[in-house]
Amino acid sequence: MANIVKKLTLDEIEKLESTLNFEITHLGPGMRGRVKYNGTMITIYHSHKVMFQGQNAESVVAMLLGIEHHTSDTSSSPNQHIPYNQFNCIGSDEAGSGDYFGPLTACACYVSKKHAQVLKELGVDDSKRLTDDKIVELAEQIVSFLPHSLLVLNNPKYNDKQQTGWSQVKMKSVLHNECIKNVLKKIDASELDYIVIDQFAEREVYQHYALDDVPLMQQTQFETKGESKSIAIAAASIISRYAFVKHMDQLSQRYHIDIPKGASKKVDLVAAQIIEKHGLTTLDNITKQHFANRKKARKLVDRKI
Repeated sequence: MANIVKKLTLDEIEKLESTLNFEITHLGPGMRGRVKYNGTMITIYHSHKVMFQGQNAESVVAMLLGIEHHTSDTSSSPNQHIPYNQFNCIGSDEAGSGDYFGPLTACACYVSKKHAQVLKELGVDDSKRLTDDKIVELAEQIVSFLPHSLLVLNNPKYNDKQQTGWSQVKMKSVLHNECIKNVLKKIDASELDYIVIDQFAEREVYQHYALDDVPLMQQTQFETKGESKSIAIAAASIISRYAFVKHMDQLSQRYHIDIPKGASKKVDLVAAQIIEKHGLTTLDNITKQHFANRKKARKLVDRKI
């Protein structure tokens, strides 16, 4: 499905509105009108930007605007990547989902075209390539000027949701959606081009699990390895990872032991030590109980008895 964004003059927009019967009620933030035409959703924003979204977007643009659109510009298809850093974007990502110890954190942040360049100069990159120290350093800089929302699902709440049937995908969907809605309240949504989510589920699954209304789904994209494609996702990843790292540091200080990240055999050993010193209930309060590490740690303790 192609996405094409055009900046039009007021005269061009009024001409477009006189050609098609645009819906002007029940619109999202920043929208002026919306209509579906020849299988293409056309959305006009108060910023004078117009988005054409659908399989026939290129032909519809050519037909209505008399413009030949080349896919190397702003279109998107399964084989064509949108140059997100040339647009104003909200990016969202999470951390901690593969770690036995610690919470699940999620962040969404708004990165304008201007701030995209600033982030590059600061060294914002895929958080998987950065050390924890660098993540902390960068996060403490970028939170000072990027509109963002950070949510932390602590272990007791995580375990409660999991035991009532929530999968990680559902938890992530709810957290991402709430973060994005929080950021939309902090910005002028008419200036927003895309919402880009680091993909952990298909679009339909995300919409099903998000519980509440999903805002601006017409402008929302899902990208695998999104941190390398959108600096807005990279920034959100750094902030969410920062929150996770700081929480893990606090756990290590509280229990006077270096608590490892991930779900390795080393994690099993540390979990067993915590059971021995503080009990299983304490371990459950700082971990994701459904991970196999819990069972392995208990076996290690039983062998010593």
